[in-house]
Amino acid sequence: MSPSASTVPLGQALLFWLKLGFVSFGGPAGQIALMHTELVERRRWISERRFLHALNYCMLLPGPEAQQLATYLGWLMHRTWGGVAAGTLFVLPSFFVLVALTWIYLRFGSAPAVAGFLYGIKPAVTAIVLFAAWRIGSRTLHGPWHWGIAVAAFVAIFAFDVPFPAIVIAGGLAGWIGGHLRPDRFSRTASHGAADAAHAPALIDDTTPPPPHARFSWSRLALVVAVFVALWAAAFGALAARGPADATLARMAAFFTRAALLTFGGAYGMLPYVLQGAVAKHGWLTADQMIDGLALGETTPGPLIMIVAFVGFVGGWTKDVLAAGALFWSGVAGAAVATFFTFLPSFLFILAGGPLVESTHGDVRFTAPLAGITAAIVGVIVDLAAFFAWHVFWPHGFAGSLDGLSLAIALAAFVALYRFRVGVVPVIVAAGACGLLVRLLS
Repeated sequence: MSPSASTVPLGQALLFWLKLGFVSFGGPAGQIALMHTELVERRRWISERRFLHALNYCMLLPGPEAQQLATYLGWLMHRTWGGVAAGTLFVLPSFFVLVALTWIYLRFGSAPAVAGFLYGIKPAVTAIVLFAAWRIGSRTLHGPWHWGIAVAAFVAIFAFDVPFPAIVIAGGLAGWIGGHLRPDRFSRTASHGAADAAHAPALIDDTTPPPPHARFSWSRLALVVAVFVALWAAAFGALAARGPADATLARMAAFFTRAALLTFGGAYGMLPYVLQGAVAKHGWLTADQMIDGLALGETTPGPLIMIVAFVGFVGGWTKDVLAAGALFWSGVAGAAVATFFTFLPSFLFILAGGPLVESTHGDVRFTAPLAGITAAIVGVIVDLAAFFAWHVFWPHGFAGSLDGLSLAIALAAFVALYRFRVGVVPVIVAAGACGLLVRLLS
């Protein structure tokens, strides 16, 4: 019999999740690879097959799959509080780092050195978003159905400014129809390599039965959902009670809750929705600030979706949500609200829906709509890249001149990512150094 997962001391597990939060660079792929190396190969806390099974489940959910995977594994080993602690510690370091960087950005962003660095970063971010669209599309667009959904989504948002939620719903409906007409084209299984059959026993091995808390029951599902609904309502009610004079924080809570429920495709799938709402509708930040925020998010540890902390901080600072001239603490309040309401549903999906969704994994009736949504996400990510390119390459509009240097930096960044498989952080740093050098020379 394999040892029980409880043989992993809770304190040791918590230290690991905290360490992971500080070193988890490289986006979701890098973070998942790091967890696999540490937990499967080095520490043997979980077997290859069980790790991939958990990952496949998280890939079907909206939200940041790497953070959800950490929550899932923490929950599997140490029940509810283990999952909450793992998911929280995975994002906590990046929250504090982004708050500090955003404050520096708002206070000193106009300084020549900072402005030059940001000048070089913006075209690199455009290349990163375009590369993300290619990477996701190459994994998910398998045939005319998927390509048709992606192209239709791009046209809808680019040409007709269709709201992001409507595109997600339409993509899911198209996938549901396609799953009935051509189920062979809409079977969605996340394949991350074959499980290694020859290995030393893991604490949670292939044959280890699910612990009692991981077995599905309607009563437990109802209890967990009720607790999370009450927690959300209490937090939202406290913000709404501040009155209509300044309801920015309450609007942020509602906005980021909706965003969290629509983030199929990871952070890049969420960005178009945030762009539509935070920039165009609410005016919490500008398009240029959004690009800068994405650059900061790419260079900090933790999930890229933590860009919501940047958006919340800038929005809180811009609107002075505490109405006392305390801009820093207004920014902190905005960042905290954005982060809390973005990640709360992810914990709910794992702690409440885990056993239920896991039992339906591989069933085309459930996976076909998700495949349609993912195809639609590819289209909106391409639109996001086009939006960034417009603002970066033609900073004064199409009537102005093309910024050839920015275009050259973007092309070089894309070649580095696509052809030479250079990591995102080195590309960002190199592009920023180029921008700084250009500003100093000029």
